[in-house]
Formats: sequence, C-alpha cells, structure tokens
Amino acid sequence: MSHYLLIALGVLVLAALALLSVRLLRSRDTSSVEDRLQEFATLEQPPTLEEIELSQPFVQRVLVPLLEGLASVARRFTPQEQLEGIQHRLELAGSPYGWSVMQFLGIRLLSTLVLGGMGVAVFVAARQWGITRRVLIMGILGGAGYYLPALWLYSRKSRRQREITRSMPDALDLLTICVEAGLGFDSAMARVADKWVDELSKEFTRVLQEVRLGKLRRDALRAMASRIEVTEVSTFVAAIVQAEELGVSIAKVLRIQSEEMRRRRRQRAEELARQAPIKMLPAIAFLIFPAIFVVLLGPAVIQFMTLDVGGFGGGGLP
Repeated sequence: MSHYLLIALGVLVLAALALLSVRLLRSRDTSSVEDRLQEFATLEQPPTLEEIELSQPFVQRVLVPLLEGLASVARRFTPQEQLEGIQHRLELAGSPYGWSVMQFLGIRLLSTLVLGGMGVAVFVAARQWGITRRVLIMGILGGAGYYLPALWLYSRKSRRQREITRSMPDALDLLTICVEAGLGFDSAMARVADKWVDELSKEFTRVLQEVRLGKLRRDALRAMASRIEVTEVSTFVAAIVQAEELGVSIAKVLRIQSEEMRRRRRQRAEELARQAPIKMLPAIAFLIFPAIFVVLLGPAVIQFMTLDVGGFGGGGLP
C-alpha cells in the first residue's frame, strides 16, 4: 500500500512540475511577444517625403533646384562647344565643390541677374545722375555679374596649376625611389597618392582608378595631362608613354625627369628672384619714399617756413 502511495505522490509531483514548466514557458512567451509588440508600437514612424525634404540643408533644398532651373534656361541659348569648354575649365580648376556644367551655368546666370538687378535699381533710383552715367553703371554691374564666376574659375585653375608645378619635383623623386626599389609604376603612383594630399596626388588616384576600371594606362595619363595643362606634367606623361611603348626602363626615365624637374624649379626660383626688384619698385616709390621724404625734409621745411615768417616780421619793425 505504501508502494502505491509513493508512486501516486511521484506522479503528482511530476504533473505539478510539468504544469509549472508550462506556465513558466507561457508567461515567458507572452512577455516576449508583448515586449516585441511594445517595441513595434514604440518604433518611430517612417518619415514622410515632406519631412525628408525639410531635413535637408537650405542649399540642397532651395539653392540647388533654383540653380538647376536657371541652368536649364541658360542651356537653351548656350552652344554645345561652349558647354564643352566650360566642362574643360571646370576640370582644369579641379571641379570645385563638385560643380557640374549646369550648376556653373546656374551660378553664372544668378550672379548676372543679381548684379544686373542692382544696376537696374541704380538706374531707377539715381535720377540725379545723367542717363549716360546710369546706363554705364548698369552695364558694368551686369557685365561683372556675368564675368565674375569665370574670373573666379580662372583664379582657381591658376592656383591649382601652381600647386601642381611646385609639387611635381618631389613627387617625381618619390616615384623614382619607389620604382628603383622594385615597385611597379602603378604601385609607386599609389604610394605617392598615399604620401601626400594635394591636387597632384588626387590626379594620380584618379589615374589608378581609371586603370582599374579597364582604361589603358597611357590613355589615363594623357587624360590627366589634358586635365592639368602644365608643361612639366605633359613632358612627364609623354616620357612615360614613350618609355612604355619602346620598352625603355621606366626607372631610368624617371631619374632623368626628376633631374629635369629640379633644374626647372631652380630656374623658376631664379626668375622670381630677378623679378622681385621690379615688383618692389611701385611699393618703394609710392609708400616708402614719401615717408622717408617726410622724415628727412619735414623739419627742414618747417624751419624754413619759420625763418621766412620771422624775416618778414622783422622787416616791418621801425
């Protein structure tokens, strides 16, 4: 009898444990489901199109569409050759701020409208001036609005070309050392691009990217020379392309080009040194000499004027 009682108690204990386990599992599943539902309910709703547009900066939201609209108007009256010329000038300037041809046209038209509008305001408001003067001022402001972006782009191009010209000898020295140490020409260009962060290293990086995409190296180098239009770079590219076509050692060609670049840099420094006195002459004549004359001749002039007044005063005494 006791044996059956123990078996019954064991079955009851096992049943109680099974029910307790099922209850715990149900409570855990329910809590996890509730937690997931709560998390899903508390998730932020996806932003609407209006919220996405308002989250963008003012330039992207207002100015860029305005410039594109103005550019679409200007493009209708711009020949294709002029568009290609603008694209080439943007490449020579290093594509400042990532501007495209359309954006530059929009900026040019916007500046023309703004300064031209100022000229019209001057023409209407300044009625006390003559008609010729007002028309001249309006034309000057409108022309300035049209040509100022082009002048700014030209200054960017000149500054970029000077920077590339200054960095070319050092880059060629590093290229020569890398190639003579056993690296390939592409690996040496990659090492130069990693060493410096300037316009020339950016062009080297672009050449390597074009080569990886399947473009021939000589074509990529020639495209780089056309994007820069610097004599030293054109000479370097021509020498590398010729060495590649004729099978000449690139290390030897790089050594010769490096020595030539250093010689040209020394010649440019000497030329600038010879130009320094001529450039200093206007400052000396109009700024330094007048100050020296005031310091040296000022006391003498004051003394002469005092003696002159005293002489006239003495002559009048009886």
